[in-house]
Amino acid sequence: MAAKSRTSARKLSELLDAKFMARLDGIDVLSRKILQGKLQGERRSKRRGQSVEFADHRPYVVGDDLRFVDWNIYGRLNQLFLKLFLEEQDLTVHILADTSASMSEGNPSKELFTKKLTAALGYVGLVNNNRLTISLFADGVRSQLSNMRGRQYLSQMAELLLTAESDGFSDFEKACRDVAAGRIGTGVTIVISDFLFKQGYEAALRRLIGARYDLYVIQVLSPQEISPELTGDLKLLDIEDMDAAEITVSSALIKYYKRNLAAYCNELQDFCRHRDAAYVRANSADSVEALVLNYLRRIQLLR
Repeated sequence: MAAKSRTSARKLSELLDAKFMARLDGIDVLSRKILQGKLQGERRSKRRGQSVEFADHRPYVVGDDLRFVDWNIYGRLNQLFLKLFLEEQDLTVHILADTSASMSEGNPSKELFTKKLTAALGYVGLVNNNRLTISLFADGVRSQLSNMRGRQYLSQMAELLLTAESDGFSDFEKACRDVAAGRIGTGVTIVISDFLFKQGYEAALRRLIGARYDLYVIQVLSPQEISPELTGDLKLLDIEDMDAAEITVSSALIKYYKRNLAAYCNELQDFCRHRDAAYVRANSADSVEALVLNYLRRIQLLR
């Protein structure tokens, strides 16, 4: 068992450093709408009459419900601990990560940023015994690890991410159709992609929106996409479908491009907001650690 743990840590360390993982140990996934998960002491989600099974203890912190304090332990140790219970329904975390060819672009690449972010979110789900599924998609779901629970799956998660290649064209709606058909339970769905789909994203995202799942949309763009540094006569080639276009780059064209990109991102943000989904825009040059530990906690995906 010890050898297996060292192997999984070594593989995962290619995506997450040890200090970052240590900080991830202290946070969990939060479902904003459902608030219904595995630990009654962690989430106020138990319904009257629902049977529970004792699971573990954790130290009491200010604001916890005193009804769940273990007074027997307090009598022996003079310290406050909260009793945690397993509920009948688990919190499910489903991560969809884009591995189409466009994700390989950028410096730093969107692919590496997405893998690190997926690994961090997956790590949080597994160490907290949430039910985790990771789906890698391009023209549909390309590979998947489903219904994982516990640290023993860290090695498999790392292997999946480290061996995945970003290539091929994207069919986002097919991927979302496949995922929606296979989702179980209630919880959180997280989509990580550049969302630069020629066929659009609206019909696909509608398949993931529902009363049983919180939806988080994380758009990852490269510095070169956000602020291109191009000049002169160029022939642009779509990396996914080989569509070509010849252009002359001028300062006016760059300004026009930036306005269009901003409008596109704002439309995606508005689409999410109007459907009670959360939208996050990320730069592949930014720190994954800062995004996870600061921003995603602020918007209550993590706590």
